[in-house]
Amino acid sequence: MDHWAEIVGQTAAVEALERAASPEGAGELAHAWLITGPPGSGRSNIAERFAAALIAREVDERAKIFDQVRARTHPDYALLTTQAVTIRVDDVREFIKNAYYAPAEGRHRVIVIEDADRMPERTSNVLLKVLEEPPERTIWILCAPSEADLLPTIRSRTRSLRLVTPSTADVAHLLHVRDGIDTAAAERAARLSQNHIGMARRLATSPEALERRSRSIAAALAVTTLGDAMRAASELLKVAEADAAALTEQLDAREREEAMRNLGLEPGAAIPPQLRGQIKALEEDQKRRATRSLRDGIDRVLTDLLSLYRDVLLTAISVADTTEGSALINTEERERIVELAERWGPRRALAAVDALEEARLRLSRAVTPGLVLEALFAGLIVDPAGAE
Repeated sequence: MDHWAEIVGQTAAVEALERAASPEGAGELAHAWLITGPPGSGRSNIAERFAAALIAREVDERAKIFDQVRARTHPDYALLTTQAVTIRVDDVREFIKNAYYAPAEGRHRVIVIEDADRMPERTSNVLLKVLEEPPERTIWILCAPSEADLLPTIRSRTRSLRLVTPSTADVAHLLHVRDGIDTAAAERAARLSQNHIGMARRLATSPEALERRSRSIAAALAVTTLGDAMRAASELLKVAEADAAALTEQLDAREREEAMRNLGLEPGAAIPPQLRGQIKALEEDQKRRATRSLRDGIDRVLTDLLSLYRDVLLTAISVADTTEGSALINTEERERIVELAERWGPRRALAAVDALEEARLRLSRAVTPGLVLEALFAGLIVDPAGAE
């Protein structure tokens, strides 16, 4: 399979990275790259493939090196990511030390920072110093939703590459070819995920994830009174908590087992006092990851609800073809969407979309998730024209 085959809908970006990674394109190779794009556009995947192409000395080495990059075992590759809400300054300092080593095997040493938008200003300023005086043969790849999420001084020292949202057909085709998912199921998952590659795969392979999404939509459609609104907020908080738990429980157990093994302890054994600090540090990291996972879960719920009220708005203004439903994301709920659109009208539907965007903004500002949902649904039952 071609090295870039799993990168869908990003033809211009792939061409630019292929030129830069080739020996003939050395003049186009920047020492730092900023890959931006909406969630699900494949930022991390394209960064990993670019890293493998930069490290490989020959084209036929790329597949082997990519496997090592993905497993984080190649000596010339480093990935800075975080399960917490922000990237700590000490973590960046540690990676900067490694940046000054010459490549051990490949053409370049590559350091990828996922979620670079999670760097607070102090952390960004530490990174800025190494970007101003870049080490020879070390390439930095930063990933973020948009350029605006990073300091202007960081942006000015990187070459920016903007990804686009892939089409539903492209995502469905990838799921079918790569993961062997039935065509109809792949198309449904791509549509419901709004072309988010990772979420589409999850919806196509996890009945539980698909059921949780259906519960979110059903809860929102049932809201007509303040009591309904509070019940919906409580229900969706439980949905997000279950989603976050499903993502973290197995990972937490695996990490603890591996940590115990590395410390020479059997699973379930008592932890000697001198080793308790290391296990406590792991537990603290897992708590931070749980906090982030819950907020990410709430954001996924809000994104699903945004698709619902977007459908209501399009139907209300007669942009969507309600006979065929071709423009709807949630076609399974077409009848209820049409009913709500007729009852609300365009103005109230637009207010609902605005309320969803405001809720996502509040969540990003660390407002308590339960309060975000309660405020959202309390607002949704109010007609902006003054009637409930």
